[in-house]
Amino acid sequence: MKKKEHYFGLALIVLALLFHLLTLPGCAPTKVKTYPRETRTGITSPGSPFERRTYAEAISKWKSHQDVVKWMERDFSLDMERYKRFKERSPIPRTPEETFQLKSGIYIDAVEFSKKTLNQINPSYRAQTVVVLVRPNVFNHYVCAFIKDGKLFILDYGTPHKAITGVHGPYDSLDEYKSFYEKHHPEKRRVEGIVFLQ
Repeated sequence: MKKKEHYFGLALIVLALLFHLLTLPGCAPTKVKTYPRETRTGITSPGSPFERRTYAEAISKWKSHQDVVKWMERDFSLDMERYKRFKERSPIPRTPEETFQLKSGIYIDAVEFSKKTLNQINPSYRAQTVVVLVRPNVFNHYVCAFIKDGKLFILDYGTPHKAITGVHGPYDSLDEYKSFYEKHHPEKRRVEGIVFLQ
């Protein structure tokens, strides 16, 4: 009988120890890691607050390309992490809505935002993506071209090179912009070709 009581007492002690071992970690302060939400386009943000207005609400008040330029100059910033991640290849561009909310991106995001926004504000801008084929290394750069008063203008944002960032023009052709790009790009690359993306 004493043997049964001894086993019963030992079992109670083991259960009590096991109970304490399993519940004590629950009493300790927890460290929670919150990871940023990633979408199919690999959205990252340099930490700026999200826009309270929607993209559609904002651009419904915009009247010209100058409103796009003003937003790009004032609110848009280069997402350096995304730029480094896609330095050797082109990512899927973010939607204009994503770029507007994040207020950041790289050249391909800026082009998609500019092109769609300009065409929504005024279809006569006929905004298009332009591919700048740069050598000696395999490197493509993308900009947004649009027409105003019969002249060609280029919007170039989302690049770390301030000398080529901004709105450029008026030009009569892409070849004029090609000369500007080759002359002002700080890395002095040769443009092998410059074409409208279909």
